[in-house]
Amino acid sequence: MANFIEEINRRRTFAIISHPDAGKTTLTEKFLLYGGAIAQAGMVKGKKNSRHAVSDWMEIEKQRGISVTSSVMQFQYEGYCINILDTPGHQDFSEDTYRTLMAADCAVMVIDASKGVENQTRKLFKVCVMRHIPIFTFINKMDRESRNPFDLLEQIETELGIKTYPCNWPIGSGKNFKGVYDRRKGKIIYFEGENSKFKAEAKEVDLGDNSLSEVLGQENYETLVDDIELLDGASYDFDEKEINCGQLSPMFFGSALTNFGVEPFLEDFLKISAPPIGRVSDEGLIDPTSEDFSAFVFKIQANMNKAHRDRITFLRICSGKFDKDMEVYHVQGDKKMRLSQPQQIMAQDREIIDEAYAGDIIGVFDPGIFSIGDTICSPKRKFRFEGIPTFAPEHFQRVRPKDTLKRKQFVKGTSQIAQEGAIQIFKEPFSGMEEVIVGVVGVLQFDVFNYRMKNEYNVDIIQEGLGYSYIRWIENKNITADEVKKLKLSSDTKIVQDLKGNYLLLFTSEWNINWALERNEGLELSEFSKGDLQ
Repeated sequence: MANFIEEINRRRTFAIISHPDAGKTTLTEKFLLYGGAIAQAGMVKGKKNSRHAVSDWMEIEKQRGISVTSSVMQFQYEGYCINILDTPGHQDFSEDTYRTLMAADCAVMVIDASKGVENQTRKLFKVCVMRHIPIFTFINKMDRESRNPFDLLEQIETELGIKTYPCNWPIGSGKNFKGVYDRRKGKIIYFEGENSKFKAEAKEVDLGDNSLSEVLGQENYETLVDDIELLDGASYDFDEKEINCGQLSPMFFGSALTNFGVEPFLEDFLKISAPPIGRVSDEGLIDPTSEDFSAFVFKIQANMNKAHRDRITFLRICSGKFDKDMEVYHVQGDKKMRLSQPQQIMAQDREIIDEAYAGDIIGVFDPGIFSIGDTICSPKRKFRFEGIPTFAPEHFQRVRPKDTLKRKQFVKGTSQIAQEGAIQIFKEPFSGMEEVIVGVVGVLQFDVFNYRMKNEYNVDIIQEGLGYSYIRWIENKNITADEVKKLKLSSDTKIVQDLKGNYLLLFTSEWNINWALERNEGLELSEFSKGDLQ
């Protein structure tokens, strides 16, 4: 039993979130290098470079040099078993990104030191706040000219509404970046010798060391002493309770490209962050250390291996231990089963596994029976986890097959890709039209959808852009078709239905949303389908 609890407690499962180009992929790969999971970091920057990031596997990702799906990577480091959920940072990311955060116990937020908080960061941060998950901040690219670190602190606290505690503090930036002061150890970690482009060796020295002003330069030394005095007097206190409920973010400064500050950050993060947390079910909170196995589906990916036309379902294990021959119960399907070909995935590389514990992410072969949010548990203790919210898409197209004879393949392709959660599909209930409206969180998903329909389902599609930017679920319970028809709506508002038969409204502006609420007393609209217990 002790070994079982130990295995769970040594696990850390986190997502890395950022705006595009903040250095998230570089940071992820440095973690993997430290853990010995890869021998060489792939560079995603140069298109001429033949190597690609190990976490990018879909052909369209390799062509564009970006991540468009969320990858899962596991590695061992200093006694910890680490599961990284690498989310797409591209501005045209997908709902997959949001859902991945549902499977994480905490998040590492990567921020560009010169740009500060950017649009994508705000969106992802909102989802973290919704789940009260702890957020650790890594201010990256200190090897380039950066904003004043106090300004960065103020921006994070003001714009994101979270308190900060700088665990370390930068000494200079750009060519003048000398190192960091570790506030908790009271030591300076500084560059030794030339700041090499790809590797920076570091040395530790006490703040009171007489040689410091010579090592750092008198001006840097004096600025640092003043900064430390100001921080000690004005910054929030380190409080683990506040960190664990997402109210205080520990902050670290460094440079993923030069490796400077990455390993100390990883070590501190692993010590401060909590082991797997409980998850809400219709029986209350499920304890990760419960002996009864349980998991939920947060991601489905078809055709990862095009030669085999496979479909992999990703499960986040929430409690107990998984054994590959064990019998489990699929709650939504109401049947007992054995999970086929359980594996852990490092981008495209897969390894069949015999066991896994709460906190781990595993992939299982799916013949088409699982859906996002499904619960899998022990047959002797049946319950359902809280559902996963469906987030509002922001871009819409009307889609139909070029060749009407390929209608069957078109329906299969759109349905399967929608089941994975890469797109959402809607129909117009009162128009008599058979065309499908596709909604996505980021416009790149239209390209991915088109590419996959052509390459995986052999269907060319016609895509027609629609001018809607907002969608709202009608939350009124048991609303009838006649009641929906009678709603007073502006001429450029459209009524649609999702696959579950829920009614939604498409709007062109926020003004139209307010207009609908003002003229329809009692109308309740929601920005996302909450994924309540189903």
